[in-house]
Amino acid sequence: MSPNLTFLERFESVSKVQAALVLAHPDLPASHIQSKATDVEQAIFDGSEHVQDYQSRIDSVVGDLSSSSSVREQANDLIEEAPLVLSTSGVTIGRYTNATHHNDGLFSEVYKATAGDNCGITPKTQGHQYHPCLVALKVTNPSATEPPHDSVREVRLLEKARHPFVVELVESFSQAGGRLVLAFPFMPYTLDDQLRKGKLHPTHQKAILSQLLQGLEHIHDCGIIHRDVKPSNILLRSPAGPIYISDFGIAWSADDPSSEPAREKIMDVGTTSYRPPELMFGNQWYDTSLDMWAAGCVAAQVVSLGPRTLFDSGDLGSDLALIKSIFSTLGTPNLDIWPEAKTLPDWGKMAFVQYPPKAWTNILPGTPSIAIELVQRMIVYESGNRLKADEWRKQSFFE
Repeated sequence: MSPNLTFLERFESVSKVQAALVLAHPDLPASHIQSKATDVEQAIFDGSEHVQDYQSRIDSVVGDLSSSSSVREQANDLIEEAPLVLSTSGVTIGRYTNATHHNDGLFSEVYKATAGDNCGITPKTQGHQYHPCLVALKVTNPSATEPPHDSVREVRLLEKARHPFVVELVESFSQAGGRLVLAFPFMPYTLDDQLRKGKLHPTHQKAILSQLLQGLEHIHDCGIIHRDVKPSNILLRSPAGPIYISDFGIAWSADDPSSEPAREKIMDVGTTSYRPPELMFGNQWYDTSLDMWAAGCVAAQVVSLGPRTLFDSGDLGSDLALIKSIFSTLGTPNLDIWPEAKTLPDWGKMAFVQYPPKAWTNILPGTPSIAIELVQRMIVYESGNRLKADEWRKQSFFE
């Protein structure tokens, strides 16, 4: 008798196996890995008598693959792991000790801390078998935040969006002074860190981008718009991945009580150079295509540009500077190229220099055509024509 499992539970198992396969066999095409993960899960499902047996077999396969990938990573000269440095002092936050400041957000502070043995957290950092559980604690003050920032909503959406390529919310708890703390497994790297070191190896490019798009596919299927996709919000367990989409502080969902009405969304979202053009012209009814433009900007850096962004919003993060950068790169659009512009409240209020489009081979020099094609499918003026996250498997780049 087959175990009694929901579709979502089985999907999560497939995703776990898939993530482990990516690390163990980085040279395999993404489509092959997905098919292999599905076959492995089906075989385990068919051969299991109950849920506990099924979960034990899934965990065993993932563990074996993780061990294989750990050996591979240690032998791979392309990957340089930084040793984890554990603090022996610091403050106590909730049940976590030795908490030290890690970085700051606009309305939050992030601490790196340790948890005791049997903390209930699945450690995802390289070398975790030699260290206590490491956590990242995002400390917020909900009463002091301003829309669209909302850490209470962030907790709800993270619970809703659980996925192997979305950062795992371990728990949330309140502290004195009205503070809300979100606990996550600590990830020692960000994609931004890796891009600053230079262009990524082609194998890692495919793995990172396929995982990013799979994460976005799930997030969008949940009815969520992330609204701040950028390299610093993409965490990595190791320099080669897997990746975890993080920071849902300004994310939007139609069925969340604190999100804005669907046609009255806040336009002050996204980060400077990753914002799509429709935001600068008054579009409040944007959808998940906003994330896909930002993902295209990230993809351009991954396959070609490294630390340099595809578009430049200037030192002050100006909308006008960003518009000029987009227009001078892609060409100044007209209504034939961008039909939806006629529906945007601020379209036509200013006259712009008529820039010709640059060739993509000049925008992303020395980049394979299949990688350029992937970026082109996301960096499109007409938002409805952008690649959907669930279409990533059809792209030649991932074959």
